[in-house]
Amino acid sequence: MAVRPILTLEDPRLRKKSIRVKRVDASIQGLIEDMLETMREGDGQGLAAPQIGVLLRVIVAEYVDEDTEDLHQMILVNPEITTREGSWMADEGCLSVPGYWGTVPRAERIAVRAKDRHGKELRFKSDGRMAHILQHEIDHLDGVLYVDYLKSLDDLQKVESATKRRRRRWRTRDGSDDMVEPAEPNGEVVEPSATQATSG
Repeated sequence: MAVRPILTLEDPRLRKKSIRVKRVDASIQGLIEDMLETMREGDGQGLAAPQIGVLLRVIVAEYVDEDTEDLHQMILVNPEITTREGSWMADEGCLSVPGYWGTVPRAERIAVRAKDRHGKELRFKSDGRMAHILQHEIDHLDGVLYVDYLKSLDDLQKVESATKRRRRRWRTRDGSDDMVEPAEPNGEVVEPSATQATSG
């Protein structure tokens, strides 16, 4: 695994449309591991492959439920949102727009078609925080950044500095342990009534 540099707003690669993955092979598995490591290092809750300069349709998303301490993780290849329901205004930031956040429209519930990291076809519905993160990351695959939903970049707000939390071990739903660092409020996706946290 390796932490890769994250592209920022001025990089034209973030505006390109990513291509579909034809085969989920060892190179894709390596990409996924690097994406997870890079996302965690940046205290993010999500990351799309184009953010590290790889124009493939791969995203990762991960957050820890503050009440149950469960780790919620999704790794999707060729994800596509097939339906959207409801709407709300979401406070959102991005690892590619560090130090800022803004309020943008998002669907409350989505249906998604994708493959998992082993190439298995998936169809599922999502709401709450995960639906929010997935919308943000799937936008990246089409060269769309959350700032595109703002009337002006002047609508961006600066993120207040926060102290880093120490890494701790969380129990996942399948009972295995995973070492993650909870996201700090430095600029990514949040659900309604939650504090700002960083996605990809």
